[in-house]
Amino acid sequence: MAVSTIQNTTDSLVELLGEQADYLLQHKSATIAAERLHRPGADFIDRVWAHSNRSPQVLRSLASLYNHGRLAGTGYVSILPVDQGLEHSAAASFAPNPDYFDPENIVKLAIEGGCNAVATTFGNLAIISRKYAHKIPLIVKINHNELLTYPNQFDQIMYGSIEQAWELGATAVGATIYFGSKESTRQIQEVAAAFERAHELGMATILWCYLRNSDFKKDGVDYHVAADLTGQANHIGATIQADIVKQKLPENNGGFKAINFAKTHNKVYSDLTSEHPIDLCRYQVANSYMGRIGLINSGGASAGDSDLADAVRTAVINKRAGGMGLISGRKAFQKPLAEGINLLNAIQDVYLNPEIDLA
Repeated sequence: MAVSTIQNTTDSLVELLGEQADYLLQHKSATIAAERLHRPGADFIDRVWAHSNRSPQVLRSLASLYNHGRLAGTGYVSILPVDQGLEHSAAASFAPNPDYFDPENIVKLAIEGGCNAVATTFGNLAIISRKYAHKIPLIVKINHNELLTYPNQFDQIMYGSIEQAWELGATAVGATIYFGSKESTRQIQEVAAAFERAHELGMATILWCYLRNSDFKKDGVDYHVAADLTGQANHIGATIQADIVKQKLPENNGGFKAINFAKTHNKVYSDLTSEHPIDLCRYQVANSYMGRIGLINSGGASAGDSDLADAVRTAVINKRAGGMGLISGRKAFQKPLAEGINLLNAIQDVYLNPEIDLA
């Protein structure tokens, strides 16, 4: 990237971050040192995965993910996820932009937006896989919640088999576990078995490590986004051999203490984290085997005019914490195509900018 281009990108970034620019860009972490992390990079497969139990076919799939789109060769990833038609209902997801009722437009946005891969449902990929499996890495989301049971229940159920994902030409499979829910034990067992089979067939694995328990909200604070709880979810995800973990950006801490369950240690709060969002996110990275299992943070729901600034802020926090990238959907696909592409490119520009480094 030319010096003038970097400067223009940095200036635009500072403008988008506004009054938080110095707070985020100049922060120096005093918690877990950057030198202790396995940071993303062009040599990540050789440095980390070549020493693991992942087969040559899985290594090739990981290389396909890392080496596609605008971030190719950097070790960072920008993924477009569109499974919300099931997770949040097609009406809630696609009514703002009805073009995306057609699955082909999902894939077109990922390609034109310079993404490393597109993650979506069995049905969406089945209808277009022959046209696009060789043009962009496909990630099949194998389980989902569903919203037609009344009253609504919140569970992740399998929508197809690993063999079906392989037949679609998938580079990777993705799954969600609702850690903390009464169904989580079954989900852990199901997903662990599915990931084992995916690795046997040469596909990479990505786990949405989400929390779900009404008791995780206490005294007006939502600890579903606590660094200590989400960090432990990441650690379980790494344990069942996810190659990448997806997690919400942490917004607070101290969930174990506030809810008063499980076990923790005071050093988590005194030494290994601070109130700074980059340090909270770094604790998520630490629980992901110090970055050996790449952490991608989710982009979250669309909030309207602030989406671009919010997405860039999340990317800066993730990158400076030691994360591997962003997986952002609704902020991009609920807008006109050009605006969606612009938002995805702005996220990618953060990871392409060498001036933005680990805190």
